[in-house]
Amino acid sequence: MDDDVKTRRTYHAPQRTEQAVSTRRAVLDAARELFTTRGYASTTVAAIADRAGVAVDTLYVAVGRKPTILRELVETALSGQNDAVPAEEREYVRRIRAAPTAPEKIGIYAAAIAAAGPRTAPIFLALRDAAARDPGCAELQAEITSRRAANMRLFAADLRVTGELRSDLEDDAVADIVWSMNATEYYVLLVQQRGWSPERFGAHLADAWCRMLLTCYCR
Repeated sequence: MDDDVKTRRTYHAPQRTEQAVSTRRAVLDAARELFTTRGYASTTVAAIADRAGVAVDTLYVAVGRKPTILRELVETALSGQNDAVPAEEREYVRRIRAAPTAPEKIGIYAAAIAAAGPRTAPIFLALRDAAARDPGCAELQAEITSRRAANMRLFAADLRVTGELRSDLEDDAVADIVWSMNATEYYVLLVQQRGWSPERFGAHLADAWCRMLLTCYCR
């Protein structure tokens, strides 16, 4: 192969990759804004493409159709990164696993929930509204709900090994308590409707979970 051709291909490949990443980010940013202001049902693919400054065909190649776009927004909101990250690979989960005591584990998790709230709440509300009308979105909501519940059972088991959980509460009960209180609806009630700061919300979660779940807790 001609050396000039090799050089051109080596040069253009990173450019194409960078452009694809930039386009994907623009599409997701546009969709996030429209889904959370206009609603999922009222937002067309054409509107997302127009807001992102790309052609509709380019949007499909960069991300996919509306349900796929919403899934990407949910996953990236959860991970706090530009791509989906499995729960066990997230930095705060590793810190929870490494923490030696139940109050420390709970504090780390509560702070992570509070920090994620401003980015996750709008997307989860959009998903909830979309699920009421779109079967595909309803399946996504059910999947995310089930996954959250499974992760909470793992969290409960991690707390159990510290020996500090109440013996009269089974792990499933512990998981359900945490699962219900880390839900978007609870965050919205206190932060958006009652004016709490995310930091106050996180401190409340940590204090409440320690008081409800642990055998002995002194602040």
